[in-house]
Amino acid sequence: MTITILGIETSCDETAAAVVADGRVVHSNVIASQIELHRAHGGVVPELAARGQVTAIIPVVNAALARAGVCREDLDAIAVTQGPGLAGSLLVGVNAAKALAFGLRKPLVTVNHLAAHVYANWLSIPGVAEVEPPALPAVCLLVSGGHTELLVLEEDGIQRVLGRTLDDAAGEAFDKGARLLGLGYPGGPAIQKAAAGGNPAAVALPRAWLGESDDFSFSGVKTALLRTVEPYRVPETAPPGPSASPFPEHRPPRFHDDMPTGDLAASFEMAVVEVLAVKTARAACRCGARSVLIAGGVAANLILRRRLVEEVAVVFGGDSPPVRWPHLSLCTDNAAMVAGLGAVLYNHGEVAAWDADAFPRFPLGSAQLGSRRSMP
Repeated sequence: MTITILGIETSCDETAAAVVADGRVVHSNVIASQIELHRAHGGVVPELAARGQVTAIIPVVNAALARAGVCREDLDAIAVTQGPGLAGSLLVGVNAAKALAFGLRKPLVTVNHLAAHVYANWLSIPGVAEVEPPALPAVCLLVSGGHTELLVLEEDGIQRVLGRTLDDAAGEAFDKGARLLGLGYPGGPAIQKAAAGGNPAAVALPRAWLGESDDFSFSGVKTALLRTVEPYRVPETAPPGPSASPFPEHRPPRFHDDMPTGDLAASFEMAVVEVLAVKTARAACRCGARSVLIAGGVAANLILRRRLVEEVAVVFGGDSPPVRWPHLSLCTDNAAMVAGLGAVLYNHGEVAAWDADAFPRFPLGSAQLGSRRSMP
């Protein structure tokens, strides 16, 4: 018997809904983006994000059901991101999911956003990306927004955090680096695009190796980029006047024509990616991993994927495990990953109460990823 789950995701600025069967097969995955809205402000404005999600949530849910060809009554449960994320945005999704579940008399399942990103590696899109479950034990590099963590997923289902960022996450570093270079928002794609025409060895930027630790630190490379860029910056001729809007538009910096933007972007990208790849490959070898996974929005970075494959091959030698990442549509925030993990939890009776709340701070250590049932 097929288990059909509707997933809802509103942890940041996206409004997403998806229908997933049996925890693995994605039948629809609808995302309403707010990138253009927030680009004018240089980053996500939480209040604007939540306002947009209030109006988008029902149309997005309806579109997900229509594309999957299912009725609301066909659903077995409603799964929703409970945290971590922006408080106002999370509340939109949680309350919408509660209303749908209550009205349809369906169970409500709450999901940790970070655990869902990891679980995206278990999802298949018929005719597009059909995959088998990753072999365990696996080491997973989770690089999602404000989170950078290195995990090991054991064969018995136990999940351990090996290391995490001590300051800026990789995604934050890309956003701030793009802002320093005047490349716009979102930072990750902007850095990758600018770096494509640059030399990653042109500018010497530091790497924070932190000895043998599995932890990460990216504040130093960000500061080094700031100091490198500063001589090229054109001083403001006059401070901006007061804005009538409570959400003033972002004024990007201006630079002299001789600034090597491509080289700076490529060098910065490599400084971040190299540390991520080397530490992940070393941890995978130490843990005897049978597969190496990337999860989260930064998993879409082509240089990270390529460098991690290279590092794993070097560390393991001739018998290296496969390096995997989700389909591009499942790397950034989406509801299919929520529905998928939600199905696993539903199958084992982990149903939320009606007083379930949003948790802006929801560490992965308390996520529903620490038992056998999370690894079908």
